[in-house]
Amino acid sequence: MTAQVPTTTVRPDGALAVVDVGAHTFETGGRLPQVSIAYETWGELAPDGSNAVLVLHALTGDTHVAANEADPEAGWWEGLVGPGRAVDTDRWFVVSPAMIGGCYGSTGPASADPQGRPWGSRFPYTTIRDSVQLEARLADQLGIERFHAVLGGSMGGARALEWAASFPDRVAGVGVFSCGAESTAEQIAFAQAQVAAIENDPHYDGGDYYTGPWPEAGLGLARRIAHITYRTETEFSARFGREHQGDEDPFGSSRRPRGRFQVESYLDHQARKLVSRFDPNAYILLTEALAGHDVGRGRGGAAAALRQVTATPFVAAVDSDRLYHPEQSHRLAELLPGAGGVHMISSPIGHDGFLTSPDQIAEPLRETLRL
Repeated sequence: MTAQVPTTTVRPDGALAVVDVGAHTFETGGRLPQVSIAYETWGELAPDGSNAVLVLHALTGDTHVAANEADPEAGWWEGLVGPGRAVDTDRWFVVSPAMIGGCYGSTGPASADPQGRPWGSRFPYTTIRDSVQLEARLADQLGIERFHAVLGGSMGGARALEWAASFPDRVAGVGVFSCGAESTAEQIAFAQAQVAAIENDPHYDGGDYYTGPWPEAGLGLARRIAHITYRTETEFSARFGREHQGDEDPFGSSRRPRGRFQVESYLDHQARKLVSRFDPNAYILLTEALAGHDVGRGRGGAAAALRQVTATPFVAAVDSDRLYHPEQSHRLAELLPGAGGVHMISSPIGHDGFLTSPDQIAEPLRETLRL
């Protein structure tokens, strides 16, 4: 069965805008003759463009940060963005773009080339800096010379930090949630295992699978690996323990497939959800982009690069995060001028706490970045 993965508009009519930002030559030398960037907005841009806030999604996230008139469905950062919230959309003009290389409206591997064929394996290797350069072009088209704040968590945090380093004159404040100055060896290792899971699926076909069966099993396995790192042993033990899934008994038969434990059923569910909405090529491309994150690359190292950041910094971490350990955020705060420490989200669930409990640090975020 071929998965139906959205590659253009994935929100209701009017919720998503798509603009052409021109050709792009990627850091590693690949080139696309035309790139589209999809985005959503909330609020109204001031005549002088001074009230813009850029919000950047995580690895498999999309543009839908919060509910809006065109799409009332709850977004992924409702606890932080919206009327009367820390990022008050009655005051601020919020822009949320889909990263280049994904599958939520911006140009990606499933997009058509000039001959009408999916780019597939020919899509260039993409870096966080490539994404930021293209997002800057989007800002130009929207008439935004400078963002009052650029915010993001996980991969969005990497993009936010890269914005502050690449365009110091265009970023007044930067909020980095659950992300460090660069990806660690362990994070790269987790990423490599996920990429290998997809590439070793017999249906992967080197990335050119669009006319046949998709590598759904590989993508599902990649999601299982990732989701374990997004959560914690404490949460798994409290929610599932060693309980069986319904009337399934893992010890009830010598034949396979055997019955499942509840935690296995949970991971199967998470895999199915992602397979139904994501392009495997896009997953590989974004995973490798985040693995390559290093704000100090080509800039004399992280310390030298971050010394040049002029934006007011806000650094946040989740106390139970086992993917982006709080120690990384503490190091980032030490290197960023004026950071003044790390704002901690207390959550038993791990990395995903920056999505589920951002309200815990809403007030200090508002005060620090003058939102």
